[in-house]
Amino acid sequence: MMEMNKAEQLKMLEELVLLQNEESVRQARKGFFDYCNVKSPDFYKLDRIFLREMCDELQDFVQTDENDVLVINLPPRHGKSRTVGNFVEWVLGNDQTQKIMTGSYNETLSTTFSKGVRNTILEEKADIDRIVYSDIFPGVTIKRGDGAMNMWSLENGYNNYLATSPTGTATGFGASLLIIDDLIKSALEANNADVLEKHWDWFTNTMLSRLEEGGKIIIVMTRWHSLDLAGRAIEHYSKNGARIKTVLYKALQDNGEMLCPEILSKRSYQAKVKAMGADIASANYQQEPIDIKGRLYSSFKTYDKIPTDASGNPLFSVIRNYTDTADTGDDYLCSINYGVYNDEAYVLDVLYTKAPMEETEPATAKMIYEGKVNVADIESNNGGRGFGRSIERILKEKFKSNRTQINAFHQSKNKAARILSNATWVMNHVYFPVNWKDKFPEYYDAMIKYQKEGKNKHDDAPDATTGISEKISSGETFSFD
Repeated sequence: MMEMNKAEQLKMLEELVLLQNEESVRQARKGFFDYCNVKSPDFYKLDRIFLREMCDELQDFVQTDENDVLVINLPPRHGKSRTVGNFVEWVLGNDQTQKIMTGSYNETLSTTFSKGVRNTILEEKADIDRIVYSDIFPGVTIKRGDGAMNMWSLENGYNNYLATSPTGTATGFGASLLIIDDLIKSALEANNADVLEKHWDWFTNTMLSRLEEGGKIIIVMTRWHSLDLAGRAIEHYSKNGARIKTVLYKALQDNGEMLCPEILSKRSYQAKVKAMGADIASANYQQEPIDIKGRLYSSFKTYDKIPTDASGNPLFSVIRNYTDTADTGDDYLCSINYGVYNDEAYVLDVLYTKAPMEETEPATAKMIYEGKVNVADIESNNGGRGFGRSIERILKEKFKSNRTQINAFHQSKNKAARILSNATWVMNHVYFPVNWKDKFPEYYDAMIKYQKEGKNKHDDAPDATTGISEKISSGETFSFD
């Protein structure tokens, strides 16, 4: 038998490697976790069960799942962005008709994300031992001349990929799959109501407008706040009957074990908790929104029935109203009827609205009249005095009533300081109807979500409720016969 020359030996070696890799390539094309494992076996290890589960959730979502939205919450450094990038590559390799739009924290990150996906697809084979993208998905490549870094097409597709951010653009792009990757990068942002609102506006006004009929949405992020994008999406889609699935991974499991000790050991976790504080650690690593621990009001008292005597007559010494008129068009008017019994306040009715003055004046007067209010305290800082005169006029002209004493007054104390200093009294001495969450939903949300630190978008509900505390504490609870 003739001895093989070097060229023949090399060819045989290549064929052997191809045979050895053939099964890996087939599995990588078929299964997303296998694709990740082939690409990065040092990270996507077979015994990292949570990574396999997360990959399977993503694959099922685009292939067989009937849900419209998938939310995955995962601690930092556990492969969120890495997996999302791999997923874009794998989806496009299997289906070149897909049009994927990804959203990242800023333009720098979105460009980095796009570059990573693009470079993987364009990678040329230089080592026969190493499987590259073209081995798994032969014939799938970036269209020639498609030079834009953040928006490009495949050779056999059209507008297949766009990477953007809240400061970027999505004009002219339609998406069959939206993927949002970690928009919040710090506790400062998580506590800023304006930032959270801008994220939601961007998502609803920009990203969703690009989603095509039948398209799907994936949100992968560490939870920070109950009003972060994941929280708002879960609440919004659940209320509107959309099919939504949430997958949550805690760094410290309920059984006391770490999700993945190789990535984050218990010792490291405990050190991080000590350094960053319990609230931030709970958000970052346990997916417990930071505002839950940072809420000003930790509890509220409720009542089933108002206090009455043996004959069923209310025992209130006085029924009052406190009204905080809207300072600007974006503020809420908050008007609260409450009865006073033994220096405790029982909330009877609430008007909490952004409606214009021509609607709130008659609505407030009606609530005061029907509630048989004795004294109405109306803050006169920003048009409150005129508002008070209008209420008095409507009560006399429309309802023929002079029962209510209108007390328009100027509030000169710092609003935030007032709310903070009276919080304990509110929690201990203000009673709300047991069903107040359903009866006054917007007011309820504004009360339970108000933060003791950070920037709150609205403070109208806590401000008016604080006013109740101040009126009772000052002794202005004289009786009316």
